[in-house]
Amino acid sequence: MVLMTMIARVGDGLPLAASMQEDEQTGRSLTDYQNQAKLLFRKLNNQSPDRCTIESGKMLFHYFIDKGICYLILSEPSFSKKLAFAYLEELSSEFFVQYGNRVSSVTRPYAFIEFDTYIQKTKKSYMDSRTKRNLTLVSSELQDVQRIMVSNIDDVLQRGVALSDLDDKASNLASISKKYKQDAHYLNLRSSYAKIAAVVILLVVFIIYIRYWWL
Repeated sequence: MVLMTMIARVGDGLPLAASMQEDEQTGRSLTDYQNQAKLLFRKLNNQSPDRCTIESGKMLFHYFIDKGICYLILSEPSFSKKLAFAYLEELSSEFFVQYGNRVSSVTRPYAFIEFDTYIQKTKKSYMDSRTKRNLTLVSSELQDVQRIMVSNIDDVLQRGVALSDLDDKASNLASISKKYKQDAHYLNLRSSYAKIAAVVILLVVFIIYIRYWWL
């Protein structure tokens, strides 16, 4: 379930739109999560990864940055990550069509709060993972969500970890994984060649044995 959706300008963290759904099961007031999101917005910059997942207690923040605008949701861990980022991308497309040429000029918070109507409508279409479209999204390779960096909100907000560092870590992990696959492939090839060579040697020895011993 998505409990909160917020949209903000990356340059200065100014909130542009928001939509919230109170839920007693979170164990915390959504106001706390909203404040965390605002602090997170202020840490974003042009070097921040465009997709990221951040753990906050029992909940998850997912955000997507596009054209200088950050689209963020707070969701339960059970909510599909693929659906989460598909939902964020759909919001980004519509929001930019409606307000893209005005984003840089607004100065007051939540200048586009009326976008909540579209957020609510779109969110409903993503809540039921059993629908045909959502089943397709979950099973398809919409994006390599496994490579999206996961961090902890305390590390990002309280310990001063730069979000741009997360992208570097994700890239390093991807590089290490690629090198491991290449090394494993190389070792498998060597093993295969060694087996073939052993069979050839045995065959040659057998032929020589037959020829000179029996003939």
